[in-house]
Amino acid sequence: MCLMKTISIRELHERTGAWVRKAAELGSITVTERGRPIARLEAVEGARRENPFLLRKLRPGYRRLRGTLKGGTDTVTIVSEDRGSPS
Repeated sequence: MCLMKTISIRELHERTGAWVRKAAELGSITVTERGRPIARLEAVEGARRENPFLLRKLRPGYRRLRGTLKGGTDTVTIVSEDRGSPS
């Protein structure tokens, strides 16, 4: 059974990007104005976005370093040192 999500036009106006991405996940979102349906957001078939960082090819230098790098210095520590205050 498919549950259709319903939002108000005000919610869509305030967070358009988030609701468009949610429509891609849920499949369909009905937009209402004063309780009456006026529009529907639907995902385009086959338009699932892939994470571009998972698809990229690593340069040979980075590929060699993968798995050997450890955590670096915390940015709070760096900013504190730069400002001259103790950590």
